[in-house]
Order: sequence, then structure tokens, then C-alpha cells
Amino acid sequence: MPLNPQFLATAVEAVVRAGDIQIARFGTVLRVEKKGAIDLVTEIDVEVERMFRALIAERFADHDVLAEEMGQTRTGASHRWVFDPLDGTTNYAHGIPIFCSALALEIDGVPTVAAVYDPNRRELFTAERGVGAWLNGEPLQVSSTTTLNDSVLVTGFPYDIHDPVRMEVLVGLFAGFLGHARAVRRLGSAAIDLCWVAAGRMDGFWEQSLHPWDVMGGGLIVQEAGGRVTNLDGSAWDAHRGDVLATNGHLHDAMLAVIRK
Repeated sequence: MPLNPQFLATAVEAVVRAGDIQIARFGTVLRVEKKGAIDLVTEIDVEVERMFRALIAERFADHDVLAEEMGQTRTGASHRWVFDPLDGTTNYAHGIPIFCSALALEIDGVPTVAAVYDPNRRELFTAERGVGAWLNGEPLQVSSTTTLNDSVLVTGFPYDIHDPVRMEVLVGLFAGFLGHARAVRRLGSAAIDLCWVAAGRMDGFWEQSLHPWDVMGGGLIVQEAGGRVTNLDGSAWDAHRGDVLATNGHLHDAMLAVIRK
């Protein structure tokens, strides 16, 4: 059955509105608080999420929402919006122009609609399951790179990296890919990382200790752009599990082999 076109239209409206709020205050004096030792939240995170929740309550009062700052409204609805109001908060708080808003709609637990908006580059990434993925309305396609030696990879580090045991594992994996790839980048926004894999700018992305709102939208966009997305052990991708490997497909098994080592 065809999707309600209002789902994608609402997703686009929400992330573009979010980007407008982000840009209007970017570089100004902000109230910044800590959720953890190095995990930040700004007043913009909260303002954007409030805007989004009001929009969904107006348009789809019977839908659930799961979002980063205020948790979940849980009614058992078949439709749930999963939203990151500001992905790249640390970048944003430090005046680094790499951040976005990221949104996905789950229907019966399956990511079905996605929208990610990068307001600095005015890039809107969208996808519908089984239909395709687009950047500003143009079809997206992952890269054709076939060897790790020719690849540019991207990753991120979780907020518990200061833990010595975690640091050893994370840095060890990072070093493993450094020894195989042309380059490894770290941008500070998992949603942008995934969208850049979908756009063919990056060839693969891996990360651990993530939340569903970090990756659900971007993961669907990669899949619909022809890429492959799994968990780090190669199992079927579950955005609620906390880890992800997303590639152009050609490099997926080679990246899994590095992870297993």
C-alpha cells in the first residue's frame, strides 16, 4: 500500500524548520549544559525538539515520538517518529559548522521514511523504503569503490571514550582501519556520516554506542541509495542495538573482516 505522502512532507518540514532554528542561533552565546562528562546539550536542542513534538501532535496525534532530549511518548502506536533535534551538538556549541537534524518514521518497527537536513550546506537528504533516496530531490547513489586501500572511511567516538577499557577497544579498531584505508575521517555527526556514505563521498562508516535517533534516518538513506547496513557483527541491522556498519556494499565484507580481527 502506498505511503501517506504527508509523512515525507512532514519529515521534510520538520528538519528544515529545525535547520532554520539552528542557523539563526549558530555562533551566538548559548546556554550549554552537560548530560555527562563530555556530553553536551544546548538550549537549541530543546527548542527544536519542542517545535517538533508540537508539529507531530498537531498532524498525527495518534503517533508516538522518540527523541533525544525528552525521551519517548509511548502509547503502543504502530507509527513512531524518531528524532534527533541537533546531531553534532558538540560541534554546534564550539562553532564548528558540521551538524544537522535527523528524523525517521518507524511503521510497525520498520524504518520507512527518513529526512536529514544539513543547514550549513543546505542539503536535504530524504528516503522512502522501497522507493529510493534523494539529495535535494536528485537520486542518491553510493560509491563504486571496491577495495579498502582506495576507500575513505568515517567514524565517531562515544561519550564514554575516557574509560580506559573502552578507549583501548575503540582506538584499536580505528588503528585497524587506518592500516587498510586511504583515509579515515571523524566529523562529529553520525547522521551526516551516513548521508555522506549514501552520497558516495565516503565509502564506509562504523560506530558504537549510538542511539536510534543518531542512525535510523541515515541508515535508511544509505540502504535506499544502494548501500548495505548491518550491525558490527554482520547481523541484520537494528537501529536500537547501538552499533552500525554502513558501506557502499562492495566494502562491507572487507570491513567486517577488519572488525573481527
